[in-house]
Amino acid sequence: MQVCRTIGEIREFTNKARVAGKTVGLVPTMGYFHEGHLNLMREAKKKCDVVVVSLYVNPLQFGPKEDLGEYPRDFDRDCAMARSVGADAVFAPGNDEMYPAGYSSFVEVTGITGKLCGSSRPGHFRGVTTVVAKLFNIVRPDQAFFGQKDAQQAMVVEKMVRDLNMGLEIVTLPIVREADGLAMSSRNVYLDEEQRQTAPVLYHSLCAFRDAVADGERNVPKLRRGIEEMISSTPGAKVDYVEILSVPDLELLDTLNGKCIAALAVRFGKTRLIDNMVVEV
Repeated sequence: MQVCRTIGEIREFTNKARVAGKTVGLVPTMGYFHEGHLNLMREAKKKCDVVVVSLYVNPLQFGPKEDLGEYPRDFDRDCAMARSVGADAVFAPGNDEMYPAGYSSFVEVTGITGKLCGSSRPGHFRGVTTVVAKLFNIVRPDQAFFGQKDAQQAMVVEKMVRDLNMGLEIVTLPIVREADGLAMSSRNVYLDEEQRQTAPVLYHSLCAFRDAVADGERNVPKLRRGIEEMISSTPGAKVDYVEILSVPDLELLDTLNGKCIAALAVRFGKTRLIDNMVVEV
């Protein structure tokens, strides 16, 4: 597995692959890998001849009071894990490589970025779309792989690719969960023992939502209240948002109709976790 620190190095690597007639898959990450990341890499390996994993904690998508400085990092561990599932290259640039002095260009998707995490984390998605657009331009993948846990992010990236005619396929894979249902996340390491025991309430509340829909409930305010009440009754859990919206436009609903997503963000102490579940009626 090749480790590339510069744009020139990774471009040389992927150019050689394309000249040889090989397809290129990209797995964009911020590192500190878990099984969810590895699942994306395995799927990329199945679908593409060459797999590039980007490993970059992007400062543009963090707010001034968020956890950029504390975000977990372990480069050697990440490289070993990527190598173990057959990744062909890791692209791990520094900030000066991605945003050199005088950098002043940004990519912004409007509309769906104003909901959910976009509402509670102003500027977050401008940072996401800017760095992802740069990665697409640098690596020029045939396919890029994202996880459903960050459902809004995947929808935003898909819209950017369509709107800007980027000419690649976005592949979104299901959420990978712990045995007790907690969605795998690099931020789970922040949870103390008590918080880790209570955090699966996120998944349980979404399962209760799914079951209520299966039983015929269609009233969105009632369904949302059910999720909120279940989480709020859990010690130490503080709801950031709970929303039930249409897919893929993320429009507000009064009554479930078609494909919908229940999405939530909840804080346990300083740790903010997200989860979601999609249903179709």
